[in-house]
Amino acid sequence: MIYEFGDLMAQSTRFDLQPELCIADIDTQRLLAERLRMQTWNDAAEAAGRPEDTYRCVSFSHAPHGGDIGLERSIRRFPFVPNRQEKLDEDCYEAFNIQVDALMRRIDATRPKCLTIGISGGLDSTHALIVAAKALDRLGRPRSDIRAYTMPGFATSEGTKSNAWRLMKAFGTTAEEIDIRPTARTMLENIGHPFADGEPIYDVTFENVQAGLRTDYLFRLAGQHGGWVVGTGDLSELALGWCTYGVGDHMSHYGVNAGVPKTLIQYLIRWAITSEQFDESVDSVLADVLNTEISPELVPAGADGKIQSTQDIIGPYELNDFFLHHIVRWGQKPSHVAFLAWHAWRDASAGQWPIDFPEEAKNAYELKTLSRWLENFLKRFFGFSQFKRSALPNGPKVSAGGALSPRGDWRAPSDAVAQLWLDELNENVPH
Repeated sequence: MIYEFGDLMAQSTRFDLQPELCIADIDTQRLLAERLRMQTWNDAAEAAGRPEDTYRCVSFSHAPHGGDIGLERSIRRFPFVPNRQEKLDEDCYEAFNIQVDALMRRIDATRPKCLTIGISGGLDSTHALIVAAKALDRLGRPRSDIRAYTMPGFATSEGTKSNAWRLMKAFGTTAEEIDIRPTARTMLENIGHPFADGEPIYDVTFENVQAGLRTDYLFRLAGQHGGWVVGTGDLSELALGWCTYGVGDHMSHYGVNAGVPKTLIQYLIRWAITSEQFDESVDSVLADVLNTEISPELVPAGADGKIQSTQDIIGPYELNDFFLHHIVRWGQKPSHVAFLAWHAWRDASAGQWPIDFPEEAKNAYELKTLSRWLENFLKRFFGFSQFKRSALPNGPKVSAGGALSPRGDWRAPSDAVAQLWLDELNENVPH
């Protein structure tokens, strides 16, 4: 048997009459990074009297062939999502209950009269509502203590707005709708933005005015009703800085989703359905939310009817979560991450996919595309987003893949630059 950090890499057949040879690729960079990070290895060696000093060393010459000789190990496309059904159920149960228990403890400590949450009809706010509902159920409090608000803006679709209302009603929350467009127009007019004069200028200011107003309303509503704001943003968005800083979706009183990557949130919602956490009226809405395009819905649809797509701008979340896991959890160099990504994603027909993964969603990427999105990730993660992570509200660490809280797994200067990582990628990955 060959193991790497507790993961079985290769195993011979038991009771076989023929001689066998087990072969596996071991990621030595991963081993080195983990032993540098986790000092228990050295502590255990010291406590045992440095037993490696008694090992017999056998010297040999090694002349490996150059070039790519392939891999004898499989690389998981979704490192935050287990491939095996029983492990997926176990991880979803663990992640969901960490979130619920953490929120319950915060409620117990602060005794809010209500929880205030914005519901867009998208994945993140839906999952935050699921967690909030379960927390109040376990505390014996009515779900009407959740004050849920949907706040349509200039690009809100009827589909997501309808899903938001269906969710709020199905969960039995105290539900209201606030149209932010009149206030947004006033603000845009006050600051002299061209949109106020009828020009179709949909820049970052146009977007942030809407995102900021939504959060501003939530904070004032929480204060008015004696509660606090439940944050909905997830780990993947924090990695990419895909949130409006300060009084925007970056801020809340408690970020319940801050430790959960986007790819896992989709499976947590599926798990909530299959494990019958709620009734059928809730499950039907959750299924519709899962089929909705991931979009901030801040920019009106184009002439062709195409809506604003998050993944067209910042890259596929399935790749960003892959990059995030290997860089944050294992400290791997960009070229190493690109190598692993290419082996994981170059052939959609090879390797395992997570359980019940839709056939039409099984993507493949060539090295050029992987490098482009990895470069984008490095720019955003190292050179753009840390100042937002340095001012995060509290939230639970959920995944063993790490968290980005400045009080936990990830402490970095806000004025860091990405050039070192970009240079390493460009120097070592073929163009």
